Amino acid sequence: MNNTKSIYKQFYQKLVFATSLFIITLSFIFYGYTKATIYEDIKESILSDAKLIYKVSKESNIGTASFNVITLGDVNVDIVTLPNENDIKYSNFSQNNDYYVQLIYPFDIQNKKFIKITKNINSSRKMLSKIFNNIFLLSLGGLIMVILYAFTVSKTLLRPIIQITEKLSNMNENFLTQIDKKNLPIEFHPLANSINTLTNKIQNFVKFKKELFIGAAHELKTPLAVMKLKNEVTLMKKRECTKYEDTLKLTINQINDMNKMISSILDMGRAEGAQFEKPIEIDLVTFMSAKIKDYKLLSEQKNIDLVFRSKVNSFITIIQATLLTQIIQNFVQNAIKFTPSGKGIEVNLYKYKDTAVIEVIDEGRGIDEKIDLFAPFKRVGGEAGAGLGLFLAKNAADTLGATIELRNRRDGQTGCIASLILSSNPTCKI
Repeated sequence: MNNTKSIYKQFYQKLVFATSLFIITLSFIFYGYTKATIYEDIKESILSDAKLIYKVSKESNIGTASFNVITLGDVNVDIVTLPNENDIKYSNFSQNNDYYVQLIYPFDIQNKKFIKITKNINSSRKMLSKIFNNIFLLSLGGLIMVILYAFTVSKTLLRPIIQITEKLSNMNENFLTQIDKKNLPIEFHPLANSINTLTNKIQNFVKFKKELFIGAAHELKTPLAVMKLKNEVTLMKKRECTKYEDTLKLTINQINDMNKMISSILDMGRAEGAQFEKPIEIDLVTFMSAKIKDYKLLSEQKNIDLVFRSKVNSFITIIQATLLTQIIQNFVQNAIKFTPSGKGIEVNLYKYKDTAVIEVIDEGRGIDEKIDLFAPFKRVGGEAGAGLGLFLAKNAADTLGATIELRNRRDGQTGCIASLILSSNPTCKI
């Protein structure tokens, strides 16, 4: 049994049902009101006739004995004796397929004499029948229009969802595109933003994996080739012990470098796991102050002055703290690595429009801005390392929906400025 539900069917069915119920109810109310109004008019008419007859009879001193029966058109007037009646009374009845309204009006209460007016209402009932038929036809036409309207509105309202669904169904890891919000209603923009953020993460993840595999293979292949060639040359003939020692030392150094690289790759796995960390509420000022105190131990070893300045007293955000720590740690460690002894590093936190900006400014030799420093295994300046730090920082920033930038100082001094720009998004609340 197929229990698959269609939102399109559910929507137009409920719209048709609700609107149809409204039209039917309104039609019955209108018909009932019209019928009650016509009957009230008939009653008021014969009551007015009864009052007029009573008044004329009393003014002319006409007694019940000389009262003439009046029959005019569809109205019949008579005097009757009704021992059990005391007041005005209306009644409806039918006779020989004719329909009547009857009024009993007091004429002589002491003698129990009453004016009886009987009015034929066949014409009024025919008019009511025509009104009912007209209402029925109008309601039927309205229902047809409602059905057409429901189909049209359903398609119109669901078109954005259908567009997004078709866009997503055609995507795969090799074909990921952004959803264009220009043609979407504003109510769907948050959904489009979330999907685009997720698409970016998938793109970064796919790119991350490809670059990792290619880079790791290249970086591991080179030392293996060097060790193999060195060992083969050494074994080609007998040599002095020092030559064998040199070869072994080279092999050990290459193995150490590969161990560092493998450790960095393991760090990447841990960083990937941190992407699923639950965001928590932190005060960026307090958080950064504590982190800078920890990094001061590293900076003091190189006689580098590390300071933290905040232009705000408090800055509350909901964020994945491990990823934020990973980015800040990379920025500060790189600044310490490339800053000469006796120089300084400045870490600034400030608010710019709707974003929070964290800057790490060093006094090193700067960077080559033409080089993609966020590529994996990219090493500059001859410094030791696997070249994965900024690559990991970039991936962490992408997960946070943040932006990181590297640029040289423009204040006449040498050095680099590493910036982290945090903005509100589904994974980071500023």
